Amino acid sequence: GALLALNKPPGLPILGISGELSLSVLLPSLKRRLSLAADLHVVKAPTRECSGLILLSSCHRTTEQLQRFFTDARRRGQYPVTYHAVTVGVPAEAEGEIRTGLRWQQQGDTITVVPVSVPGPRSLAKKEVKSTLTRYQVLGAASGCALLQLQPKTAFPEQLLVHLTLLLCPALGDHQYSSRVGRVLGVPFLLPPEATHTRTQVLDEELLGRLGLSPWQLRHLPVHLHLQQLVLP
Repeated sequence: GALLALNKPPGLPILGISGELSLSVLLPSLKRRLSLAADLHVVKAPTRECSGLILLSSCHRTTEQLQRFFTDARRRGQYPVTYHAVTVGVPAEAEGEIRTGLRWQQQGDTITVVPVSVPGPRSLAKKEVKSTLTRYQVLGAASGCALLQLQPKTAFPEQLLVHLTLLLCPALGDHQYSSRVGRVLGVPFLLPPEATHTRTQVLDEELLGRLGLSPWQLRHLPVHLHLQQLVLP
């Protein structure tokens, strides 16, 4: 009917800056190629750095109903959105939940997302901090890496990437937040955001060899976070 699902590659933004290739720029040509009468608009899509499902609709009413469904489902305690991630490191527990407050923080010339372990009621009321929750399950593990299923109950920019660092298992290809996980004698530990900066993810030589990458190629490795499944009413 009105719905169309696509598989987005990593690095493609939904709304790009002027002159940048983005999904919104591609929608008119997609409409022509599929000979659709109505314009397409985005119902649900992963962020720029992620790959995975994009759900489009050619009906405004359908779009509004589905977006309302996703919001209401979270309020009812359901998890209608499922991601898969490849992580560097294996969580200590096979399944569990990650709960923390998240907020934006100026760090040098950039704005980054930082966790707030015990957010105060005033900061939550003023919406300076948002309480966030992600449910995770380890689907498999090998060579110090894991395949995780992630189901966010809340929506905050870069929530899943930050939550994975709190598990001490950053996403493979995360060149933004992985530096928050340090290692001493192979044991991971969490560094405060103020003590870290954005850099190319550091991988050991064995993993680089298994990926077939040289150190200078590593900065082009995309983040392995994929919108795997959407549950529709």
